[in-house]
Amino acid sequence: MLKKVVMVEDDDGLRGELKKILAGAADIQCLGAFPTGEAAFSAILRNPPDVVLMDIKLPGMCGIECAAKLKRNLPGIEIVMLTVCADAEKIFDALKAGASGYLLKSSPPRQILHAIRDVYGGGAPFSSHIARKITQHFQAPPRESAPHRKLSPRESEILELLVTGCLYKEVADRLGISIDTVREHVERICRKLHARNRTEAIAKHLGG
Repeated sequence: MLKKVVMVEDDDGLRGELKKILAGAADIQCLGAFPTGEAAFSAILRNPPDVVLMDIKLPGMCGIECAAKLKRNLPGIEIVMLTVCADAEKIFDALKAGASGYLLKSSPPRQILHAIRDVYGGGAPFSSHIARKITQHFQAPPRESAPHRKLSPRESEILELLVTGCLYKEVADRLGISIDTVREHVERICRKLHARNRTEAIAKHLGG
């Protein structure tokens, strides 16, 4: 299945490199590459892609703001942040804005292509360095008011697997349950956290 991608990157050299990487994949089509969030937003509304690779530090509208606007207008679009920002606050802000993945620009080309395929298939790709920060967040002593304390142990277990990028089938295989049971748990998680979808539930779980 052809995966349509738009990238938003203000560095001319890197934007050119990314276009070459995408052009080398037979199953990926680059619909456009834009230096600003404003230009990308207008073009994406006219011709929506499946996946957006989004930088955070952009001139004018930042990538997190652009991601939030895109998700409000096109809820089904998948957004992967591709950035040098590795601090926890930016990670959580990006997830709350609707991003489904977070990669560092130092990621090798194969990882960037894998992330596009992964998020297209319902996954949540993260660079190993970012996944480490998420793991450290989970290992920190939880605050009593944290939203995830509303969840049962099994629901927390499922949500943590989803954060690391597992698909529903992978969660089901690991826990020895059916995919339908995973979906039922995710629906309950979303209700308990007052989240509209899986990605928002993950963001609330991380930010809580």
